Amino acid sequence: MPEHTAPPTPEREHTSTSTPSPVRGTHRTGPLVTFLLGCLTATTPLAMDMYLPSLPEVTRSLHAPAVTVQLTLTACMAGLGLGQLVVGPLSDRWGRRRPLLIGLAVYLAATALCALAPTAETLIAFRLVQGLAGAAGVVIARAVVRDLYDGAAMARFFSTLMLISGAAPIVAPLIGGQILRVTDWRGVFVVLAAVGAVLGALVWVRLPETLPPAERHSGGMREALRAMRGLLADLPFTGYMLAGGFAFAALFAYVSASPFVIQEIYGASPQTFSLLFGLNSVGLVAAGQVNGKVLVGRVSLDKVLAAGLAVIVLASTALLLMSAGVFGEVGLAPVAAALFVLMSAMGVTLPNAQSLALLRIRHAAGSASALLGTSSFLVGAVASPLVGIAGEHTAVPMAVVQLSGSLVAAACFVGMCRPWSTRRNTRAGSEGDEN
Repeated sequence: MPEHTAPPTPEREHTSTSTPSPVRGTHRTGPLVTFLLGCLTATTPLAMDMYLPSLPEVTRSLHAPAVTVQLTLTACMAGLGLGQLVVGPLSDRWGRRRPLLIGLAVYLAATALCALAPTAETLIAFRLVQGLAGAAGVVIARAVVRDLYDGAAMARFFSTLMLISGAAPIVAPLIGGQILRVTDWRGVFVVLAAVGAVLGALVWVRLPETLPPAERHSGGMREALRAMRGLLADLPFTGYMLAGGFAFAALFAYVSASPFVIQEIYGASPQTFSLLFGLNSVGLVAAGQVNGKVLVGRVSLDKVLAAGLAVIVLASTALLLMSAGVFGEVGLAPVAAALFVLMSAMGVTLPNAQSLALLRIRHAAGSASALLGTSSFLVGAVASPLVGIAGEHTAVPMAVVQLSGSLVAAACFVGMCRPWSTRRNTRAGSEGDEN
């Protein structure tokens, strides 16, 4: 297999004489910009996780079945996936700041409308718009990282972003649970709108442009599609993209089903659910930091990714066996333990899959980031209704979706990336020093 360089595409025909980014240099991002990029990647867990404890209340408030209310998650995820296909190429053409600011403005308006939704159907529609607009923060944050970093430095920075964005799923359900003490589910969207307003103001004031005019692409959507075809023609890039996407399906099956599994099946309160959800997020963040500060530079990124996928498969298998009653009637503790292991493994799986995919490209980072995000969110959107297909009183569909997603992810990694076939440039020691 060749080194981590993708086949030529129209976007990769730039020469080294391109004007450097105004923020490139030895110290490429300050603490505030790093924090802001982490917050932008956190728009997804904020929009999802702060809302999760209120799902059972939404079903009662809007007089809708659980499977319909879970479509509010599906709509948001589908919007996040489809929106990235548009925003990513636009950011390659217009720069990062303009599409990001427009997206945050629409996100703010859609979130405010969610708080006013009179029916489940209108809430689903507003959540779709919220996802479409929120895609700007997710896809452009990744593109900015690729503008500024390469090799192991990029893998380390993604782990740093996971520390920041990973705090969102820790605190968001806790905040959501506390909001439900003083108001109803509509208050959750009021808080989300306020967070969107603060993010927009910070981007306007503090986030510099990282893609100079000399490195932008003047072509339209046809050229963007041609660039994406070139990326997809690179088999390892597509393999890493699909491995990360189907692993994310296992994660989102947990996100979508766990409020009902933990609260309805095991009888936990919204506050207990929030604490357990936060604990699982701590595991994800901790594993991400071990990845960035200990493993990167010492172990091949491919080996770490393989280990992460193996742990997810094992944890999903355990959950399925427990949910199906193979071990008899089990309590919440062993199920929560298996979910903790699964979520912790995501902390090494997702950032390394993204890093290995982005190492395949150098230009058109927006388009590549869009493909990575779209594959993850669309697969997650399909997973959401599947976990509720058998109703609210069994965890078997959640476990089946998790195991299926993790097995497909492992098959894509082994069959398309073929990490054993040759010594490739994925060791941080050979990459990080040059950054």
